[in-house]
Amino acid sequence: MHDARLTAARVARLATTDPDGRPHLVPIVFALEGDTLYSAVDRKPKRSSRLRRIENARARPDVTILVDHYEEDWSRLWWIRLRGRARVLDDGPEHERALALLAEKYPQYRAEPPDGPVLAVDVTEVREWRADEFSAAGPS
Repeated sequence: MHDARLTAARVARLATTDPDGRPHLVPIVFALEGDTLYSAVDRKPKRSSRLRRIENARARPDVTILVDHYEEDWSRLWWIRLRGRARVLDDGPEHERALALLAEKYPQYRAEPPDGPVLAVDVTEVREWRADEFSAAGPS
């Protein structure tokens, strides 16, 4: 699953499901290890200490993550969609390992380590699309 585009990407979008069945979409930063994606609740200002994405994942663990790339040159567009089962890590060795992976990728986390739960997503499905796969090779 370690596509270079995926591991290098700086931001993704996480979709969870609200109690009423509506999608809830938020941008996240993330790190990968094996088939697990990690994202932490960081110290950026939030409206509430009980984040909807975490509560949604606890109640309905099926989630989707989208990583994409846009340029004005549309032949360079791509996206990768990950689906999986989320687990909320409040503490423990996996929580600590996830924070270390995130700090390795994001200097901001070295300066201010996240102090909230970590969302671990065990990826079960990967789909991707690249514009250059469909580019014409020239006239037939």
